[in-house]
Amino acid sequence: MSLRVFLPLSLPLAVALSLAGCQRNENVPAALPAASAPQDTGATARLSQQADGLLALHRQIIVLMDGEAALPAAQRREVQALGQQLFHELLQRQQALAEAALQPAALEATTALLTRIESEPGWFDADRLAFKEVLEQLATGLKASQTLDGIKLARRAQEDIDTLAEVQKAYEQELKEVFGGFAKRGIELKRERWTDYTAKLRALHTREAVMKQHGAQLPAAADLAPEVPASAASGAMRGVAAKDREVFGDKLPPKTVLLTFDDGPHPRYTDEILDILKRYQAPAVFFQLGQNLGKVGADGKPLPGNGSAVAKRVLAAGHQLANHSFTHGLMSKFELVKVKEEAANTEALLDAAGRSGDALFRFPYGARNDGALSTIEALKLRSMMWNVDSLDWSDPIPKSIAARVLAELEKQQRGIVLFHDIHARTVQALPLVLDQLAADGWRFASFKDGQFVISGDRPAPPQLAAGELYRESHALVIGINGYSAWPKLAHAVRDAQAVREALVTRFGFKPDNVTLLTDAEATRANILKAMNERFGDAKRVKRDDRVFVFFAGHGSTRKLPSGREVGYIVPVDAGLNDLQADAIAMPQLQEVAEAITAKHALFVIDACYSGLGLTRAGSVAADSNFARTNARRVGRQMMTAGGADQQVADDGPGGHSVFTWTLLQALNGKADLNGDGLITATELAAYVAPAVSAIAHQTPAFGSLPGSEGGEFVFELPTAQEPGLSGAVAQLDDKASQLAAKIDEASTASRQAAPAAGGASGVQVTIKGLDGKDQALAATTARVDPGARVAAQRANDRGLQLYRERRYDEAEAAFKEALQLQPKFALAANNLGFVLYRRSKFAEAAGWFEKAVEMDASRSLAWLNLGDARLQAGDDAKAMAAYKTFLALAPKHARAAELQAWIAAPSDGTRPRAL
Repeated sequence: MSLRVFLPLSLPLAVALSLAGCQRNENVPAALPAASAPQDTGATARLSQQADGLLALHRQIIVLMDGEAALPAAQRREVQALGQQLFHELLQRQQALAEAALQPAALEATTALLTRIESEPGWFDADRLAFKEVLEQLATGLKASQTLDGIKLARRAQEDIDTLAEVQKAYEQELKEVFGGFAKRGIELKRERWTDYTAKLRALHTREAVMKQHGAQLPAAADLAPEVPASAASGAMRGVAAKDREVFGDKLPPKTVLLTFDDGPHPRYTDEILDILKRYQAPAVFFQLGQNLGKVGADGKPLPGNGSAVAKRVLAAGHQLANHSFTHGLMSKFELVKVKEEAANTEALLDAAGRSGDALFRFPYGARNDGALSTIEALKLRSMMWNVDSLDWSDPIPKSIAARVLAELEKQQRGIVLFHDIHARTVQALPLVLDQLAADGWRFASFKDGQFVISGDRPAPPQLAAGELYRESHALVIGINGYSAWPKLAHAVRDAQAVREALVTRFGFKPDNVTLLTDAEATRANILKAMNERFGDAKRVKRDDRVFVFFAGHGSTRKLPSGREVGYIVPVDAGLNDLQADAIAMPQLQEVAEAITAKHALFVIDACYSGLGLTRAGSVAADSNFARTNARRVGRQMMTAGGADQQVADDGPGGHSVFTWTLLQALNGKADLNGDGLITATELAAYVAPAVSAIAHQTPAFGSLPGSEGGEFVFELPTAQEPGLSGAVAQLDDKASQLAAKIDEASTASRQAAPAAGGASGVQVTIKGLDGKDQALAATTARVDPGARVAAQRANDRGLQLYRERRYDEAEAAFKEALQLQPKFALAANNLGFVLYRRSKFAEAAGWFEKAVEMDASRSLAWLNLGDARLQAGDDAKAMAAYKTFLALAPKHARAAELQAWIAAPSDGTRPRAL
């Protein structure tokens, strides 16, 4: 039986985290010096009390929602309605706790609160995630305090948040299936079943007790008119008898959807949703809370707050603003004068933001009665309800949210969809929904002059939507140096280890799902067993998975009496004279590929000859509608390092073969030919093959295996997680740097402009097919607009790669591009400063480091870089100030002793001019 729980956070609560014993970054001191401002001695007790209340509510929500999907329909509606109300109360408690902890006089109390969140012995593992939103607000607010003590606490809060993100990534797929594992970060690893956690909570609370405790807040049947037909209402929403007074989704034409977002504006997620809607050319209605927009004075005049600027951006993007009350209260319980006040105050703030057009209203929780409805109508507002509820407020899994919306729309064939623009998971789920709707030919609607307005065109989706592309990822990675009968190799094991590292750390493959066989382990029996048992097990490998196989070692060829050649990969225990018995033939790999249940599989063979006599050529045509079809098409692809009459080079840079080194460069982002953040197998081959051919006497081949239906294996590029450039960042040596520039040039020169399917622009590269014949490999390169924030991150990542290759002009241009896209991008400012520093432009570099710490004063490396730049520029006083701040933030850094000695040195001219 599936289990769905209420998770009121941007991270799944079912992924439990124990920060008890969590080892924070040792660069941050656990004990902070006393704050300079007088401290409130009672603040610690008050924050502790608020934390207890927040956690109690968090636990009640979990008990309330645990297994609610199995309840009878009427009870399920009441449980969901109460769950929504408690969720909003939880948000208010989180906000109140964060605001109290951000008071200058509460710094010591805030330190105690963080310690408690991390290590309170009486709290269960999953309890700590109740405080994630609090931690995020603390990290942001304390960082802006510009005090050293505050910056230290901000770093500590951010590290706790980073731990949650790490756990989410590691457990999200497992969570989706069984809500199973809970990890404890630190020396001791602890796992706890979700059912064990909920069982502990049931000893403290029961659903009946929770409902009884909050029962006065439930919308009673007497407060609501009879339900409208199922075509006009669903989930927790109930309609009124005269339903024509309100707007429902059943009036939309077939295969038409109106998107709505409640409870905003949010300072970050609303803008991210605007970026997504822009990519899909989809209009939406944003039902906003007055309290998020500002306040209304006693004289009735609106006093816009920070949220008003977000609302103006919603309008500027072409979307509609609407009224969702002021406080998100249960309006069916309000006196009518209170209903009027809530609606009128929000109207004043919406007008102040520049709202025009239809004046729409949505009752919180869908709870209204005839009196409340008549009251808002007297203000010339019209109620708009929904008929498809995403339940994004309760479901932690973006894919699950998307599946629910798509299934309900498929069932009803039209709909007003309810989302909330205050959750990170909504941001993740929305592209999955829009991509499928666009692919299936749905149209988007808006509401104007009292009626639906349907867009005339059915928008095509972006080439590939961001988000989770696979349910699970599996890999077999093999590297053999120590052959007994064959010549020994120098770099194959290191190649395999580097590929495994990239899969796990860069592309999110779970370590347990990656089998590494090296040297004596890589026998014929072990290789075939790993392929057949791991990849042939339908219980382990599912339809929506991907499989990756990498082999680095010897390869050979056997010529058959017919004249046809068959390629082999050579295991460690193979003899020299009986390939058929001792080695693994390419047709066997084809059989393995056809038996895999995963939709996409990619074999990469770095061996002397990997020819495939039975394989058809694998020309892959570019497809501008790739996003529509790739998830449905089976893909079986292979790339090999060389041809029948060639030996592959085992002496590339960094202790790798030339082929694997180029492959790793490509996976670092260079093979993303259209800048969409995704590398398809075709893009990988289009970059690697001509690059390798230009620097070694070998011609990599690529193609599709029998059974492939045109699907593409896809790598999704992560964003860089590094703290920023500093003197500790490793770079390629001069030879490797020159080689990197050469392969980029060769790969670029090999591409020719070619028309692609559907009118998209494309490139064409002529490389060898798996049968040894030339083939024209086409790859779509239509540029994709990912939004300014994502584009800035990619430009920064590109700059980091170019810096490592000592290509400073290009790196500088990339970081400047990132800052043009995101002017407040502190990481890019630091990185630009460091490139200038490496070019001896010390004063200019210092200016960018200063901008970086102005944007984010907790960025310790920027303070270190600023000190170095000021010292080189001859300003010892400013250098010392920067170094002191750095040491306060990172007292155990590798350079700490050196800097402390410099600071302590006499200022009589003998102090070193450079460190």
